[in-house]
Amino acid sequence: MTRQTPSSPRSALAGARSPNGAATLVGYGLGQGTRVAWFLGHYMATRVWFARIEPGPNRRPPLRVRLAGARIQAALGQGALRLMNRDAANVRAGLYPLPDDLRPRAGAVGEMAAYWRDLPKVALRRRLKQGQETFARSKAARGQDNRAADDGDYPRYYLQNFHYQSGGWLTEESAELYDTQVEVLFGGLGQAMRRQGVVPVVDWLRARGSQDGTGFTLLDLATGTGAMLEAVSQAAPGLTLHGLDLSPTYLERAKRRLPDRTVTWHRAKAEAVPLADDSVDLVTATYLFHELPKKIRAEVLAEIRRVLKPGGRFVLTDSLQLGDTPALDPVLQSFPEQFHEPYYADWIASDVPALLEAAGLSAAGEREAYLSKVFIADKL
Repeated sequence: MTRQTPSSPRSALAGARSPNGAATLVGYGLGQGTRVAWFLGHYMATRVWFARIEPGPNRRPPLRVRLAGARIQAALGQGALRLMNRDAANVRAGLYPLPDDLRPRAGAVGEMAAYWRDLPKVALRRRLKQGQETFARSKAARGQDNRAADDGDYPRYYLQNFHYQSGGWLTEESAELYDTQVEVLFGGLGQAMRRQGVVPVVDWLRARGSQDGTGFTLLDLATGTGAMLEAVSQAAPGLTLHGLDLSPTYLERAKRRLPDRTVTWHRAKAEAVPLADDSVDLVTATYLFHELPKKIRAEVLAEIRRVLKPGGRFVLTDSLQLGDTPALDPVLQSFPEQFHEPYYADWIASDVPALLEAAGLSAAGEREAYLSKVFIADKL
């Protein structure tokens, strides 16, 4: 398997020698710096808030714990800087335009206020370990007693409060809060990590002589609020786009996010894609696989291979894995407990290239992106 090396920070800095390059770097630096400051500030405030309502032992942690914490903080800081350098280098290289989300939006303050209003509900679920509220409500609405049954529309594994979030994946409130929650968690770098999955899409298109994607089709699985579709459409505006998600409220949010872009929307499971065999050139899936049981992952990969044309590409963006950055392994291992992620521990220990190969896809590279990792596979 080929490991694709990220763009060097030096390549981003080299662009500053020209006026246009300097302007790009200044614009990126100011925008991303402001974004990180905004979301990271709220992340730190969230940590302080949780420490007050969930106080730990008063004694000072032992030296080994403090040293491990220092290593974690250093690894996080270095990883964040590498990601921002690469993101700027990608903009400078023309792989995608300077992102619109670097500019403060009019609704940002209201969205953050909604985040803080919802946080006590999340904290209560976390304290009580209530990750099945969505299933309980669905079960009560159906009047069924079978705890393992799907409800016809939603599989059992889906009916959970991942991240202890209000409404699971099924409410308008959840869809409106999701992007803010993700960006607070990742200190304003969530979308920058997603954009690293755009690069292998653009590389694939350019290898076929297309600068804007005209004549090619992309399917985004579990599109959620449409964040990945938005990033892809900005980089390759000529692509024919499909967005698939099981949540009607998230699909509505995605539609509002891309009001001027023609997208064919599908409300469906990723393991049952309503498209014909060999019908799309590119498939993307971002932060989907760590929320799937092992059996369902294999089914989704089989569907991806089925709908991809020969020579097509699959780009999987998901969590960093154990051993990628050893100092961060404790962070990854604690994540399932803190955020109700029942399938996450298995995912971060998985041999993803082997899973891709087992599904009939040829692993074509991987690249780390701060707390995320991008895997590339082609259908031969």
